[in-house]
Amino acid sequence: MAKYVVLGIGNILLTDEGVGVRVIEALEQAYELPPEVEVIDGGTCGMEMLEQLEDLDGLVVVDCVRCGQPPATPVLLKGDDVPVFFRTKLSPHQVSLSDVLASLEFTDRAPKAVAIVGMQPVSMTLGMELSPEVAARLPELLAMTLTELRLLGIEAKVRH
Repeated sequence: MAKYVVLGIGNILLTDEGVGVRVIEALEQAYELPPEVEVIDGGTCGMEMLEQLEDLDGLVVVDCVRCGQPPATPVLLKGDDVPVFFRTKLSPHQVSLSDVLASLEFTDRAPKAVAIVGMQPVSMTLGMELSPEVAARLPELLAMTLTELRLLGIEAKVRH
């Protein structure tokens, strides 16, 4: 059976840094996903994610991404842009995630497809709420995440 993961990462104690976790919370609340899709709150994950991410058919990572765009700009990275993302250190946890993906690559167990759905932060200060600008665009990140799943052949059903 095919295996997919939607991984939300971020520190929910640092305002917009928690956007990835907030998106997957919204995903799980509003949608039902087929059994081959696992939604993981990776928090500020590290190498402990190795086993959960090996031999995937697809991985969609949702995270706060600092890439020089205007604040609250949604970002999508795929294909050749994913390794560039890890070389340029755009996210505080990407060292851990890049280590995990590099280890999986080394052992021939890397995901077949990886997409990174992100948002340029407005604020990274202490606080559990997203900035109003990022919160207002959260539905866009959720829609982008659903689009990436659809491109992998996965349809999410709206919960009633």
